[in-house]
Amino acid sequence: MQTTERYTLPDLENWSAVAGDLDPPIRLGVFGDPVAHSLSPQMQNAALGACDIHMQYARFHIRANELRSALLFLRRLGFVGINLTVPHKIAAFTQIDEADESATHAGAVNTIRVHGEKLIASNTDGEGFLRAIRAEFSIDLRDLRVMIIGAGGGTGRAIAWQCALENCERLVLLNRTVEKANVLAERLRPLFSGPRVLGPTARIEAVAWDESAMRTQLPDVDLIVNATPVGMNPSDPSPIPARLIAPHHIVFDCVYEPAKTALLRAAEVAGARGANGLSMLLYQGALSFSIWFNRDAPIETMRAALPL
Repeated sequence: MQTTERYTLPDLENWSAVAGDLDPPIRLGVFGDPVAHSLSPQMQNAALGACDIHMQYARFHIRANELRSALLFLRRLGFVGINLTVPHKIAAFTQIDEADESATHAGAVNTIRVHGEKLIASNTDGEGFLRAIRAEFSIDLRDLRVMIIGAGGGTGRAIAWQCALENCERLVLLNRTVEKANVLAERLRPLFSGPRVLGPTARIEAVAWDESAMRTQLPDVDLIVNATPVGMNPSDPSPIPARLIAPHHIVFDCVYEPAKTALLRAAEVAGARGANGLSMLLYQGALSFSIWFNRDAPIETMRAALPL
């Protein structure tokens, strides 16, 4: 029996009674708050079925103050792994046993593999973002001047590291708490020591998330990335004023539900190219699958399960 329910920490505490009769058993999932919108179960369950792996993937509504307890249950309930979404990616980094290079760079976790009683952390957001930009816009990060809105969060940090590792032309980090963006910029600065952009413009900058700063920076930006949850609620405004978006901009919104956020509508009106985060979800999810099972993911099956 396939499940489409959302589970909670009390369910994990009484897991045998709650889910002991499910066949295939739940051995994978996503922890988040909110989590009802997540399309990961459709994608991952399609992959599991295609590969004849007898288990299923479910949603878990885990609040911030419940994460430590929920991760402890993973160690003893036979789980293979878990994905993490808002608001857990940074908090989880201090609660795992080992971290690979991707998670260590970002200081954030979106994928955990359970090995014995150890939780081993990875972050597939950066590589998933890289592949999504290639797929959506037929361009590589190394050729772009990038602005990341929400660089202090887990997704933003992973994307910033990927941009730096790809040696993008320029990187601008925006965050409501500019101190967080400054700390990240200092960590990344050595990767931007070489001259790429002609003229006096700095290759990496951290600036406040306000209209004045954005107005100054956007003429020297190609790709605008929303790495915040702003847009998940249909009533949310665009994280960047529509009047600042120009036809030369490329806009990528990591939010994928709703499919067309206020930011993407603004990009469309401005004549700019835009895409939502579904392709990033696909590629980071395929990378997670490979981490859990040490095999290539059936990516076309996963793609077909999403409303791309």
